[in-house]
Amino acid sequence: MANRVHLGFQLAICVFLLLSVYGYSFYLPGVAPQDFIKEDKLRVKVNKLASTKTQLPYSYYSAPYCRPNKIVDSAENLGEVLRGDRIENSPYEFQMLVPQMCNVVCRLVLDEKTTKEFKEKIDDEYRVNMILDNLPLVVPMTRLEKDSPIIYQHGYFVGRKVQYAGTKEEKYFINNHLSFTVKYHKDSQTDSARIVGFEVNAFSVQHQYDGDWTDKTRLTTCDAHAKRLVTGSDPPQEVENKKEVIFTYDVDFQESDIKWASRWDTYLLMADDQVHWFSIVNSLMIVLFLSGMVAMIMLRTLYRDISKYNQLETQEEAQEETGWKLVHGDVFRPPVNSDLLCVYVGTGVQFFGMILIAMIFAVLGFLSPSNRGGLMTALLLLWVLMGIFGGYASARLYKTFKGTEWKSITLKTAFLFPGIAFSIFFVLNALIWGEKSSGAVPFGTMFALVFLWFGISVPLVFVGSYIGFKKPAIEDPVKTNKIPRQIPEQPWYMSSAFSILIGGILPFGAVFIELFFILTSIWLQQFYYIFGFLFIVFVILIVTCAEITIVLCYFQLCSEDYLWWWRSYLTSGSSALYLFLYTIFYFFTKLNITKPVSGILYFGYMLIASYAFFMLTGTIGFYACFWFTRLIYSSVKID
Repeated sequence: MANRVHLGFQLAICVFLLLSVYGYSFYLPGVAPQDFIKEDKLRVKVNKLASTKTQLPYSYYSAPYCRPNKIVDSAENLGEVLRGDRIENSPYEFQMLVPQMCNVVCRLVLDEKTTKEFKEKIDDEYRVNMILDNLPLVVPMTRLEKDSPIIYQHGYFVGRKVQYAGTKEEKYFINNHLSFTVKYHKDSQTDSARIVGFEVNAFSVQHQYDGDWTDKTRLTTCDAHAKRLVTGSDPPQEVENKKEVIFTYDVDFQESDIKWASRWDTYLLMADDQVHWFSIVNSLMIVLFLSGMVAMIMLRTLYRDISKYNQLETQEEAQEETGWKLVHGDVFRPPVNSDLLCVYVGTGVQFFGMILIAMIFAVLGFLSPSNRGGLMTALLLLWVLMGIFGGYASARLYKTFKGTEWKSITLKTAFLFPGIAFSIFFVLNALIWGEKSSGAVPFGTMFALVFLWFGISVPLVFVGSYIGFKKPAIEDPVKTNKIPRQIPEQPWYMSSAFSILIGGILPFGAVFIELFFILTSIWLQQFYYIFGFLFIVFVILIVTCAEITIVLCYFQLCSEDYLWWWRSYLTSGSSALYLFLYTIFYFFTKLNITKPVSGILYFGYMLIASYAFFMLTGTIGFYACFWFTRLIYSSVKID
């Protein structure tokens, strides 16, 4: 069996390395700086069309834009495919440090189909995403406040819809002229330069020309020879059937003081870092309050209780015991549905390991946003590899409950959460397929996900369970009575439902401000790279979940209610309920989603996220209470 375990580890490492190489195949050239000299070719790549209104990405060439002679797909990693990224070549080609003015890309005469497609994209506020030297295209936008830093919008809008005053008539205008700015940092010792910025201003221009259209036709609205530039005051290009649209672009090069190593700083500029500090301080106040209560319980109440209980000498005094010592004969009695509890704890451990390691890698800078899809890929691989710890935790707890069918518990651990998540994901993916979106996961990627689950995760869960079940069972500090003790009637404020719902408020309160920024980055297409703040909030969440569960568990035991196993899990786990309620609030107040499919997509993914958060926080609370009960009952002399 030792050989099998060793073989399992070797297989996991090999697969991890292979997937890593596959995952980073597109990015390895972009990680190291690339030097360009004058007149070097710069190839612009196009990415998906994205909208915050529909949340359904589409490939660039799904719209009737100008195409190169041959469309070439770039290799995408697992995370990129799941995000709906589709990186392809484009007809936009620059030469380093060679400004260009009014380059014609192509001429298009709209028909009913193309008119409808463009109007739909404009209606849904789709934005075009492009990439140059691994930098995303951004639109610089100035704020109204004085001395405010420039903020950047990802990609430019396909067009705009205008309603003239006094009429109900709406007109659609397409952005057909792109004015690119490539920022570069020049090496003082050599003639080479590195690209540190890629910006655009998009205009809608009804181009004019004399005579019939040929490949050599010169435009009168935009002419490099006459040095006539496109401005915002030019008549816009309307999107209507049989209208002619000419796509053009300018390229300008600007020298910048920004060095290549800092080129992402402007994209990741945090104008609201004070809010994050407020979030940290708010969370720390909650932790200090709870820590004070735990310290009071541990140092004063428990110390006094244990001293008093240990000084009881006569049988009569022992019979007059009250409080938590009274239930010592029942406190470690296995709970109802103990198998399911083991599965939930094991899955929670798997999540905890995944998030902790991913967070450490992110804080150290390994999951940079320049590595598109890197975070998603890392989370999936870590989830798979953490299966060994999930299996170990569930089997260890199962043996503590005197269970014998470890294979059954292992299968449940390997299939419960992944099965539910995959079922929801499959339904959502079918809906996305129906919309013909690039966000739909192709068959090959779906097969890769199933292989990761069945081929690696399930075997690792079995390896972990085998190791955990072979370990000696955790001994209870006190013996369990054969006949269960009757639990006295509890006041309303000590009821399970009330204490569970109260217990979830503080852990949620510790993270909800940071949660706003995470949701914004996911659904409003903004960069999230404040993992330092997030790591602090994660530590605060762990401490808060542990402390609130210990406090409420102590009060529960003092009221002679020994059914703490499930309640400890649900107390901190109920924070997931508040998380899901917050996502509903966020949906109606911050998002402008109109399509039913997009709404189903949002709530489907948020349901999976809330379920995962329930397992994570529930497991933290459970282990805190598990440690606490063993500590206090091992400190008391039991006759």
